[in-house]
Amino acid sequence: MGRKEAASDTTGAGTFLWGSGPVLVGILNVTPDSFSDGGTFLDPEAAADHAAAMLDEGAGIIDVGGESTRPGSDPVPQDEEIKRVVPVIERTLAARPEALISVDTYRSKTAAAALQAGARLVNDVTALGGDPEMSSVVAEAGCPVILMHMQGEPKTMQKEPGYEDVVREVRDYLAQRVEHAVAAGINRENIVLDPGIGFGKTLEHNLVLLRNLDAIVDLGFPVLVGASRKRFIGTITGVQQALDRVSGTVATTVLAYERGATLFRVHDVRPNREALAIAEAVLRTSHR
Repeated sequence: MGRKEAASDTTGAGTFLWGSGPVLVGILNVTPDSFSDGGTFLDPEAAADHAAAMLDEGAGIIDVGGESTRPGSDPVPQDEEIKRVVPVIERTLAARPEALISVDTYRSKTAAAALQAGARLVNDVTALGGDPEMSSVVAEAGCPVILMHMQGEPKTMQKEPGYEDVVREVRDYLAQRVEHAVAAGINRENIVLDPGIGFGKTLEHNLVLLRNLDAIVDLGFPVLVGASRKRFIGTITGVQQALDRVSGTVATTVLAYERGATLFRVHDVRPNREALAIAEAVLRTSHR
C-alpha cells in the first residue's frame, strides 16, 4: 500500500512540510470532564508542564482541547473554551517556543484565538461542518487542518450508530469534506484525514475501520488515528479503567501504522513512540 509521508517540520506562518516517519500527537485536555483525564490539567501551568513532558517523550504535535467530545458530553460556552485553551498555548510556547500546537475545536472564534496565540494547526471533529466560518479562518491562516468523521454529535453519537458499509461511508464523507475544504481555499497539502474511531461507531465499526484503514489512506492524504484509551479497547481487553488501556492503545497504533496511518493522537507518548520505532524499523527493512 502507499504511505503518505508524515509531518516533521514547519516553515513560515502556515506552510506544513511532510517528512518521513510517524508523528505522535500528544493529547492535552484542559477540561473538567474528558473521559480519562478530566480535570487533571485545568491549571495552565500544569497543562504547560504536561505539554513539555510529552514533547520530551517524543510528541511531534501537542493537541490542546477545551471542550470534551466524549460520548454524552455537553458543549461548553465558546468564551469558556477560549479561556481554557489560549493561556495553555501561550504558556507552552513561552517555555517551549519550538512546540507545534494544534487546537482541538470546531468553533471558528476559538480557532482564530488559538492561532493568534501561536497554535499552528486546527483539529476539527466536525470536518469544518460545525461552524460555517471555520473554513475561512483556516484558509486565511493557511494552516493545516484535521478533518474527522463523526456520525451525529458527542451528546448522542453512541446511542445507536449505524452504517450499511462503514468503510465506504466514512471514506466518502471524508472525500466530500476534502472537496469542501479545497473549495473554501484550503490547500490540499494542508489536509489530514481522521476516520473518527469511537465517534458514532460501535466496537465492530471501529475494528472494521482499523482493519481497512488503507481505504482511507488511498484517498491520498495523511491519516490520523485517535484510539487512545477508548472504550472499545476496554471492551476487548477487559480493562475497565481508561488510564490502564495503554497496551491496547499501543496495539492500535502499530496496526494503524502498518496500514498506512502516519499521525497518532495519544495520551501516553513514550510507549507509543517506542512501539512505533520497532514497527518503523521492521517496515523499512529491505526484503531479503
